[in-house]
Amino acid sequence: MKRLHIHMGVENLEKSIRFYTAFFGAEPIKTKENYAKWMLDDPSVNFAISTRVSKKGVDHLGIQVDSAQELATIREQMSAANILTHSDGETICCYAKSEKSWVNDPNGIAWEAYHTMDDAQIYSDEIQEKQSACCVPETKGLPDCCEPSEKTVGCCS
Repeated sequence: MKRLHIHMGVENLEKSIRFYTAFFGAEPIKTKENYAKWMLDDPSVNFAISTRVSKKGVDHLGIQVDSAQELATIREQMSAANILTHSDGETICCYAKSEKSWVNDPNGIAWEAYHTMDDAQIYSDEIQEKQSACCVPETKGLPDCCEPSEKTVGCCS
């Protein structure tokens, strides 16, 4: 089963948890000092909020799948459509161990496709001193932009 994922940056986690718990009529399934997540069946959505993002509101969107095969199918669709992707491989992000791929839509909105294998006790396996979502590749919101790598600094430079 595929599930829509929405990650939003919030200013006040406790206030936002109260709001979304009332709005969804369900308690979050995971809460940490800087993060909360709801896994709703109706609608089928993985909704997460955190105080780690630099902007408030929608940080990124995604499709969560239940198996490595479903993730491979999405990756094949992107490849067949010549959509530039960035794969994180196996990573720890948002207190979960997952396999991920990222794309930017034509408006620069980051989308991830991922399969979560296990829970994690840390937010990210990357050392990050600055406030940011753990996983969104820095492409400066430019669609079709390359991802930063050892050979590039920032987007396409």
